[in-house]
Amino acid sequence: MTAPDLPARNAALSLRRGLRLLDCVAERTRAGDASVSLGTLAAELGTAKSTVLRLTAPMVESDLLRRTADAGFTLGLGALLLGQSYLEGIDLRAAAAPFLRRTAEQTGLTCHLVVPDGTDIVYVDKVETRGTVRMGSRIGNRLPMRNTASGKAIVAFGEPDLLARVLAEPVRAMTEHTITDDVRWRREVDRTLQRGYGIDDRENEPDIRCVAAPVFDHANQLVGAMSISGLASRFPAAAVRELGSGVVRTAHEISVALGSSSARIALSRAVR
Repeated sequence: MTAPDLPARNAALSLRRGLRLLDCVAERTRAGDASVSLGTLAAELGTAKSTVLRLTAPMVESDLLRRTADAGFTLGLGALLLGQSYLEGIDLRAAAAPFLRRTAEQTGLTCHLVVPDGTDIVYVDKVETRGTVRMGSRIGNRLPMRNTASGKAIVAFGEPDLLARVLAEPVRAMTEHTITDDVRWRREVDRTLQRGYGIDDRENEPDIRCVAAPVFDHANQLVGAMSISGLASRFPAAAVRELGSGVVRTAHEISVALGSSSARIALSRAVR
C-alpha cells in the first residue's frame, strides 16, 4: 500500500466507526434510554474511550449528537433535521407503488391513489392487472369528494372544516345510488371514521363498487387515500368488510413508508 492510500483508508475507517456510533445512539434512544455513556459506546465499537471522544467531537459540533448532564450522549437537533429532510423528500406515489401493485395482484381489482385538492380528489396513480375490468378513471382526473369512497375517507380523517366545505358544494347525482341527502351523507362519513374505510356503493359509476382508506405522512397528517374498485358482480357487498380491512392495512403500510408513527402503532396493534 502506498503512503497516499493510508490517509484515505484511515478516513474511511473513521467514517464507518462514526456512523456505527451514531447508529448505536439512535438505537438506544429508540429503546428509551435518555443517554448513552462513553463507556457503552467504547464497548460497542471495541475501541478506547479517547477514540470515541475524537469521533464524537465533530458530531457534537454539528449538533448530530448532544452531550447530556450525566456526560453521556444523545441525538441532537441536527439528526432530527436530517431525518426530517429525508421524510419530506419521500414521494407519495413512489412510496405507495409497490403496495398498490401487490394489492391489485392479490385482489384482481383496480387500485387507485388519490390526493385531496379543495373539495375534490385527484388521481395520482392507478394499477390494473391483466384480468382487471378497465375503468374510466385516469391519472390526473378530478372528481368531487362527495361521490367517492376516497373522498369519504379524506373527509372523515382530514381537516375538521372539510365536511362543511364539501356539503356546501352542489351535489350532482352521478347514478341512482348517489347520496344526495346531506344528513345521510354526514352519517356515512361518521361510519367511515368508525370502521376506518369509506365505501362507494355504485354512487359514482353504475355497477362499480369501491372501498378506500386514508394515507398519512411523517407528521401524521392526511395526504391522500388508496382504494380498490371493481364491478359490483366481482366485488359483492358481502366482501366489503374483509376487503375494507385489507385496504386499511395497506393504507397503514403506505403511511409507515412515509414515516407515520401513528400508522406504525396501528399496524403493530393489528398484529397482536
